[in-house]
Amino acid sequence: MIPFDYQRASTVPDAVRAAASREDSAYLAGGTNIVDHMKLGIAAPGLLVDVSGLPLDDISEREDGGLRIGAAVRNSELAAHPLIRRRYPLLSEALLSGASGQLRNMATTGGNLLQRTRCVYFQDPTTPCNKRAPGSGCSAIGGYNRHHAIFGASDHCVAVHPSDMAVALAALDAEVIVSHQAGQDRIPLDDFYRLPGRTPEHDTVLNHGDLITAVELPPLSDSARSHYAKVRDRATFAFAVVSVAAVLEMAGSRSISDAHIAIGGVAHKPWRAHRAEAVLRGAATDTAVFRSAAAAELDEAAPLPGNQFKVPLLINTMVDVLERLTEGHR
Repeated sequence: MIPFDYQRASTVPDAVRAAASREDSAYLAGGTNIVDHMKLGIAAPGLLVDVSGLPLDDISEREDGGLRIGAAVRNSELAAHPLIRRRYPLLSEALLSGASGQLRNMATTGGNLLQRTRCVYFQDPTTPCNKRAPGSGCSAIGGYNRHHAIFGASDHCVAVHPSDMAVALAALDAEVIVSHQAGQDRIPLDDFYRLPGRTPEHDTVLNHGDLITAVELPPLSDSARSHYAKVRDRATFAFAVVSVAAVLEMAGSRSISDAHIAIGGVAHKPWRAHRAEAVLRGAATDTAVFRSAAAAELDEAAPLPGNQFKVPLLINTMVDVLERLTEGHR
């Protein structure tokens, strides 16, 4: 057992001050990620700041019709909430496709966003890993890389972000509300995560001590349709090999006015499919168009020797999601 200090925060400012006061501090909420890493010897915080008791567990409507989701809302509660199921069904679908019911009952919205981007080598302290030990090398390059990145990777890391929820939030243009000692920031989810570059140990743009307090979703139009699809190696409780979150807004019966698509299992962060979106905007609801959009997104993919199959798999998955969303409109 590695000893550590423990402090239960009573307010958000108290939590931020406590965490910022020590470089070896970490936040504790549901603990479904950090506790595992402490057991494996991957993480060894000297101070755990417990934020599970802060009043951040509410889901409320915004004046513009969007939603504010507190950072302490449990994944199971979020997936089952009537407003989420009715207005943002892809978010419920994503949450229910990730982890077990027991984990969803513990995991929080903020903690889900902050789970480490990782692979099997990160989880094994006997192997080199630049995320775990900067400068030690990346064992996945030239090693087992079936589940690794095909977009945005670097010579320092090829791991992919594990969250299903974050992929859905990326497609929804969610914003992350962050408190720090100087005040509060609002960060678009697409800007919240970092690509690995030369510093893969940093998963997000947060500074030490920054605390997620909420996630906000913009309103969707009445014509919007959404869906989340996940392809995995086994039926339950596995990370995505690839996943697709899509929101389509329809214009008439056979055309798309707008498209928002995010992809999981392919990059260090939820990958926003901007090229595919550009092809779909104003296009007809036609399978050939869907395949062209998917192919445009995959045009710059750089698969590794062990995961080249992800390219056709992702194209087919994206086409399948788009066909499902436009059923009855083709």
